[in-house]
Amino acid sequence: MVGNADTVVFQAAVNIIFDRQGKVDPVTRGLEILVEYVDLDVDVPFWSQHVSFIMVGVIVVTNMRSFLLQLMKVFRAVSSSVTSSIIVLLMAMVMGMYFVSSVLLMRMSLPLEYRTILTTVLGNLQFSFYHRWFDVIFLVSGLSSIFLL
Repeated sequence: MVGNADTVVFQAAVNIIFDRQGKVDPVTRGLEILVEYVDLDVDVPFWSQHVSFIMVGVIVVTNMRSFLLQLMKVFRAVSSSVTSSIIVLLMAMVMGMYFVSSVLLMRMSLPLEYRTILTTVLGNLQFSFYHRWFDVIFLVSGLSSIFLL
């Protein structure tokens, strides 16, 4: 597990240093590699669309579920009769921010045509700014976790 974490932290550092942004979603790229090296007769755009949709759905559902479970643990540990209303409002705000940030980050895993639709729906956001800052925050928290452990 540590090797996998090191790889992700290294990849975040590379993204920050070279200001890299993904042009092709990972599923499409993986299917292209599979078709090229295994010599399969697969319609890559068709299958990448469906596999990406399923993968993004599973990731969003599992992330939201685990986040809600952690949120409930914090709520139970901190709540009392006096502070319960404030904590509920604070947790709702945190949950909303977490959901929006998950959607923004999942945008890079979608095929280009869906990424364009999501960009249109969300308006004039500077997605490269948010993706870069996600990598910076992830790198800082990952490196501090490595040093603390």
